[in-house]
Amino acid sequence: MISVIVCTYNQQSTIGRTLESILRQKCHMPFEIIIGNDASTDGTESVCREYAERYPQTIRLFNNEKNKGLIDNYYDCLLETRGEFVSEIAGDDFWTDDQKLEKELRILEENPDVALVHTNWQYFDEASSKNSPSPVKRFTKPLTDGKEMLEAIITQTHSPVIHMCTAMYRKDIVIKAYKNDTYLFRNKDFGCEDLQVCFMCAQEGEIAYIDDVTLSYSINNNSISGNDDFARQFDFVRKTTSLSRYLTNKYFHNTYATDAFFGKRLFAMSMHAFRAHSVEMRDKVRECVKEWEMKLPLKSRIVDFVMSNNALWRMALAFRAPFIYLKKKLR
Repeated sequence: MISVIVCTYNQQSTIGRTLESILRQKCHMPFEIIIGNDASTDGTESVCREYAERYPQTIRLFNNEKNKGLIDNYYDCLLETRGEFVSEIAGDDFWTDDQKLEKELRILEENPDVALVHTNWQYFDEASSKNSPSPVKRFTKPLTDGKEMLEAIITQTHSPVIHMCTAMYRKDIVIKAYKNDTYLFRNKDFGCEDLQVCFMCAQEGEIAYIDDVTLSYSINNNSISGNDDFARQFDFVRKTTSLSRYLTNKYFHNTYATDAFFGKRLFAMSMHAFRAHSVEMRDKVRECVKEWEMKLPLKSRIVDFVMSNNALWRMALAFRAPFIYLKKKLR
């Protein structure tokens, strides 16, 4: 009835915790666990294999000989699932509610118009082992017409609108969309695997929400948002924005909110390029402007002007440095 996808890579210290949180689930229908180990180089494979041997009726382990990346790993796992409904969880996160699957399954069984159900969640700091509330704005009603959410999903208004590691969705909706537009799901340059699923489920049905915390979302210093690696941050913003642009052009339409969103993303990319003093990144921003058929916002045009002259660029960086130093000192 239910398939739980676990994509993992080099998570030896946390994957056992993740699997235990799934195995503790109390559900009136059986579930399977599909593990996609993406050619981990640490001890992740041995931990996964140990669990697969202990629970052969529940766990199916797929060890990739070569690293596929999250997108191919996820959708290869999805195509292997046998369940009518699908949940997922990352190999460093864990469910905190042993009724998580049960609560979501009952909603999907009783409401055929519901395409996806999700819940509230919390942060888990690996360094301190402390939980903190999610800053995301909670849903105000248990059922929402998915079409009302499409703009918010594209723009990630509350970032994220739906945390997919809390969700359960109807597999047939996603598989149908996958067959109709495989490029949307398999294009590695889109940078993520979950926004597509959220959007297609919202387009096809209602979205249910349970205001219970069921997930601890792990944060650490290696996350893209938690480091000063401008190249990684730039690439992440560019890829995910390209996905949002594709969804807008093919399945939605431009609105004031989407235009504002893409303008902010272009400015974020421009600033990453500026801080990294990278001509290559600057040129990629210009390419995106043409590809997305947009105009640079005023702030981005100013940054682009500065980056057009290397001497001016270096001067601006030098002028900015003491302010950044003071800002870090005052934290």
